[in-house]
Amino acid sequence: MIDYSKFPALFVLACALVSGPAHAQEEDAGGEKRTRVILGPQLAPSWPGADKYSVGPYIDVSRTRASAFEFEAPDESFGSPLVHSGDFAFGPALGFIGKRTASDIGADLPKVGFSIEAGGFAQAYLMPSLRVRVEGRKGLSGHKGWVGEVSADYIAREGDDWLLSIGPRVTLGDAKYTRAYFGVAPAAALASGLPAYDPGGGVQSVGVTAGYHRMIGKNWGVAVYGRYDRLVGDAADSPVARQLGSRSQPSGGVALSYTFGGDR
Repeated sequence: MIDYSKFPALFVLACALVSGPAHAQEEDAGGEKRTRVILGPQLAPSWPGADKYSVGPYIDVSRTRASAFEFEAPDESFGSPLVHSGDFAFGPALGFIGKRTASDIGADLPKVGFSIEAGGFAQAYLMPSLRVRVEGRKGLSGHKGWVGEVSADYIAREGDDWLLSIGPRVTLGDAKYTRAYFGVAPAAALASGLPAYDPGGGVQSVGVTAGYHRMIGKNWGVAVYGRYDRLVGDAADSPVARQLGSRSQPSGGVALSYTFGGDR
């Protein structure tokens, strides 16, 4: 999941405009291209393991020449499928996590800077109503670790008139990532009063995401989503999560959509 909460909305919008067109189904070259923009607020934990929440932008841009826009889960990373082969696709993925400072968390722990994550994803439709997706990204700044997610979505829809999706999520992080957000080095333990804690990598959380989009006119629509993650393993056992944060990590958003170009 991308944490949009602590970096400028214009930067997110620029990324969406760059990556959004590649989400479209281009197999059907006939017809005029349509564009759909989804924009609204979303509420998410301010950093991994936080019990504080921040409001950020919920943004998506899609383009297509097909009869219906390709499905995108509301919580997936920015990405542009480079290859479509039948029901399989893969491409790059881009994620972000806002910085966490000692004043943010309320203890004298090291700062974790703004994280830009770059990597890739692969996805496949096991049947028309079931998509599975795996993703891996490397932190180029901030935590500088590896993160990943495995997801599946059941999809019910009637063209672009309405779409409902729901499915499980499993997030992962290597030891460098987990130590950045959930570890307490001996020096930090003396400064913060927390017990020293040296977590390893592995599964960070398990959860579920549900999304819904419905047209409310020829051009306008409404989109909503909710997600709940529960920290597990070393992340859940961390004194950072237990004493300063929360094992529960809910998030959600609501937005308007506007579709233009072509004929519906």
